[in-house]
Amino acid sequence: QVQLVESGGGLVQAGGSLRLSCAASGGSFNIYGMGWFRQAPGKERDFVAAIPWSAAATYYADSVKGRFTITRDRSKKTVYLQMNSLKSEDTAVYYCAFKTQRSGSAIWSSPTSYDHWGQGTQVTVSS
Repeated sequence: QVQLVESGGGLVQAGGSLRLSCAASGGSFNIYGMGWFRQAPGKERDFVAAIPWSAAATYYADSVKGRFTITRDRSKKTVYLQMNSLKSEDTAVYYCAFKTQRSGSAIWSSPTSYDHWGQGTQVTVSS
């Protein structure tokens, strides 16, 4: 059973930085892609960033381009989200997601492409 454990959220002032981590465990499994999504109170879960396992490309929501960077460590089965120049509108619960099944969608910005999710970590940016 694949489990994703997130860490790194917290409270930061506007303009500051945070790095989120999401580590996968639970036996032998393949990873085809990893993503980060976020959900603010009263809003839908929105795409933030994604990276295929090959890391041949990275994908970002327009709202975070140039400020956030997604990377992954193959040996640790971990995905990271470096968040710089944080703004109050970045405040949300951040969720990591992994695609571990070959079949199905590979539209990295769509939540339906992922089959495992982390528990979420709160990021609060004070202005």
